[in-house]
Amino acid sequence: MRVDFALLLHATAEHIELTAIAVGIAVVIGVPLGAYLNRERFLAGPVLALVGVIQTVPSLALLGLLIPLLGIGEKPALLALFLYALLPIVRNTHDGLGSIDPSALEAARGMGMRPSQVLLRIALPLALPVVMGGIRTSTVINVGVATLAALIGAGGLGQFIFRGIAMVDMPTVLMGAIPSALLALVLDGLLAWAERRMIPAGLRAEN
Repeated sequence: MRVDFALLLHATAEHIELTAIAVGIAVVIGVPLGAYLNRERFLAGPVLALVGVIQTVPSLALLGLLIPLLGIGEKPALLALFLYALLPIVRNTHDGLGSIDPSALEAARGMGMRPSQVLLRIALPLALPVVMGGIRTSTVINVGVATLAALIGAGGLGQFIFRGIAMVDMPTVLMGAIPSALLALVLDGLLAWAERRMIPAGLRAEN
């Protein structure tokens, strides 16, 4: 079977775009939310449970629920991907900040740092390995779930998978499945590299 590389590259670009936008929004919302839940701990249980319920909804069912609200195309796909990406980021941010030695935070406060400075300069850098673990998990999950976006006209590598299934054509299925798996590995590797670059030198030495 002749491979249409132009179409494959276009579908891959769509897949990356869907994943990047959804995970990016999840980071912008999830990290502050996780930090807030670490401060207001009485809310952590209910909010994490609520966000966790979304993970129990099958992805096809979630897309089906969103279609009457947002129609078909990128909007419902992005919302579904965002919802699936949110839990690992919120939970890892909350857990990472909660695992920091309180004496380090107390020392920062003793130096006259404001709460926002303690969070940004001390707490988040110390929690960064755990936070990045959540972002990597969300990214890999989203690459897989994004294949279903093709079912509602949002494009991506899932187009090949479902076309191949409909035609009972395994090479066409593999044209979508193999690049999707490779994309997940590549993005996870890039985030691992970024994590090593972002972690403070002292912590990097310990790892």
